[in-house]
Amino acid sequence: MRKLIMTFTLATSLFFIGGQSADASTMHSVKSGDTLWLLATHYGVSVNAIKTANNKTGDTIFVGERLTIPSSVTAAEKRLMAQLVTAEAKGEPYAGQVAVATVILNRVDSSQFPNTINGVIYQPRQFTPVSTGSINQVPTASAIRAVDEAIAFRGQGRGSLFFYNPAIATNNWNATRQHTITIGNHVFAK
Repeated sequence: MRKLIMTFTLATSLFFIGGQSADASTMHSVKSGDTLWLLATHYGVSVNAIKTANNKTGDTIFVGERLTIPSSVTAAEKRLMAQLVTAEAKGEPYAGQVAVATVILNRVDSSQFPNTINGVIYQPRQFTPVSTGSINQVPTASAIRAVDEAIAFRGQGRGSLFFYNPAIATNNWNATRQHTITIGNHVFAK
């Protein structure tokens, strides 16, 4: 637990200070206590991307092993995602915050949406907080952590591309989509 808290603190300080994120391929020398999950969270890249970049089929890594960490999400993109998660899912369960961040990443990976995080978030008429300006608030610690988790597990999940709160939705179009999961007040769909 202590190591996880230290990793989260390091990731948070990198996030806000504009520290080195994996904008370009990076080499990492495995240290005692490292796991693929911790490396994925630290560098803002998925576990699967690290495994692919290093021709790994399993989850085992060894002290002293040098791993290629592929490029991924920048610190600015992570902050923007956390701002949207804060605005869209404040007060929702943590799993719902991760799911909102995952929707953003699923859209980036989908041919139906822009292929950048900024493009997805600022696509017209997609996210109410963008049009109302509530996206401009300081992200919560749980939103930052949710973004890191969504990035680390990128490509896993139920493929949700949409979410809505049926209690306040003004458009019923989302209800016509294939339901994937309900978390808190949000219904997720694809």
